[in-house]
Amino acid sequence: QVQLVESGGGLVQAGGSLRLSCAPSGRTYSSYTMGWFRQAPGKEREFVAAISWSGGTTSYADSVKGRFTISRDNAKNTVLLQMNSLKPEDTAVYYCAARGGSAVTTQNSAYTYWGQGTQVTVSS
Repeated sequence: QVQLVESGGGLVQAGGSLRLSCAPSGRTYSSYTMGWFRQAPGKEREFVAAISWSGGTTSYADSVKGRFTISRDNAKNTVLLQMNSLKPEDTAVYYCAARGGSAVTTQNSAYTYWGQGTQVTVSS
């Protein structure tokens, strides 16, 4: 069992930056692939970024490539999402997710564990 707690959301102006953190707990966290997803009002949850258990493989949605960076520190049990050059369309609730195994996938149905989410609001 893995519990996930997100933090770091907030209100920022367009062009600004935020860093989201995900603190997984439970055994063998380091063997999980971790992902970030987001859901805007009235829209479906969508993939943002994912990272393999080793940190050697990452994947990003086209809409955030070059602006967002996912990283992990297994020794500190932390997954980070650095978000730069934020746009109003990035406004959403951001969720941390975990799945067993090393395959990096963009499909939300493939992730077993989910956090409660943290709100990110970007003003224009």
